[in-house]
Amino acid sequence: MFKFIKEFIKNPKFIGAVAPSSKYLAEKMIESIDFKDCNCIIEYGPGTGVFTEKLITRKKENTILIIFENNKDFYNELIKIYGYKNNVKIINDGAENTNKYLEYYSIKEVDYIVSGLPFTSLPGNISDKILKSTKEMLKNRGQFITFQYSLVKINFFKSYFNNIKSNKVILNIPLAHVLRCEIKEEL
Repeated sequence: MFKFIKEFIKNPKFIGAVAPSSKYLAEKMIESIDFKDCNCIIEYGPGTGVFTEKLITRKKENTILIIFENNKDFYNELIKIYGYKNNVKIINDGAENTNKYLEYYSIKEVDYIVSGLPFTSLPGNISDKILKSTKEMLKNRGQFITFQYSLVKINFFKSYFNNIKSNKVILNIPLAHVLRCEIKEEL
């Protein structure tokens, strides 16, 4: 917890919270993932790895999990804890650069993208780049799952995804909103 607070103080724009996410938020974030029928999951901004732990525990052995952590200290911790895991790739880079790594690993489609990024404080151009590439790489019926502490950016998410379901997680400090974002083709 102390490390998390220290990193938040150093760079609040990119950390976005003073405490790690609760186990209740982590459960809500992954509850719609079909782990049996999933080949590739991406995680943006895992921080201390609260969601990462749940993803690794539940994914199939052959499901690829690619983790993007921009913060060097958090990245080093994630490498220590999960670096030896099979089909887990931990990358010290921003989510806005995801496409070059998918190309490197020859991944054409992604089933789920789980995000802990603080879109309310990220620069607009980076947020746009992240959501544009997120929309492009999700396979048909893939989901972008994120949480936000407020719904101030809901219209921003709606500009990329036309089907968004929202759930509140009260047992988190602060209260969080889990957004499950998809593209639904109109008939």
